[in-house]
Amino acid sequence: MNTAYHHPNSGRTQVVRVVIIEDDETIRNGYEYLIGNTEGYEVVNVYPSYEDAVKRLEGDAPNIILLDIELPGINGVEAIPRIKNLIPGASILILTVYEDEELIFRALSNGASGYLTKNTAPAKIVEAIEEVLQGGGPMSANVARIVIQSFRKNPHSPLTKRETQILEMIAEGKSRNKIARELYIDLETVKTHIKNIYLKLDVHSKEDAIKLARENRFI
Repeated sequence: MNTAYHHPNSGRTQVVRVVIIEDDETIRNGYEYLIGNTEGYEVVNVYPSYEDAVKRLEGDAPNIILLDIELPGINGVEAIPRIKNLIPGASILILTVYEDEELIFRALSNGASGYLTKNTAPAKIVEAIEEVLQGGGPMSANVARIVIQSFRKNPHSPLTKRETQILEMIAEGKSRNKIARELYIDLETVKTHIKNIYLKLDVHSKEDAIKLARENRFI
């Protein structure tokens, strides 16, 4: 086997069994090559969807599952508790393009052991898998920042998670149309959320909403 990647802890007696669930064939093949050529690891199967994986996961008996969020059919976040129920001993590491606060917390609360974005360097992915095996919770830098910022927020904010998210995006200078596209919701829903934000904060402009929210640590 071509051992292009040598891991310092690859001297363990048991080979780590890895399953990859990723719908993008190029990315899937890249992960398979990376991990399959890392000493001490074996990619036992790859799947383009949860529905394809669920038929054989028990037999695969993976130690680690690399899981994308945007999958056809059941998405990765919804798949996590189903996988944990099926094979409780397996750890799930999310690998996705999304850095959405709601998705991050849903994935982690559903049982994901870590959350990485797809721009993570190959060597860092292998390190993250090792960290999960040792009981850690690896996160990409931006994801960790989002998690930390969330804990710094005022827990008594009158805004819902979605309203907070939209106000943060407004504060970043994003238009209503861009917010709608990025959150996969229609423009009217965005407008309704903004109206509710203004009502709850008793303001009449986005500038006032942002100022008040920042002063009170709502965002």
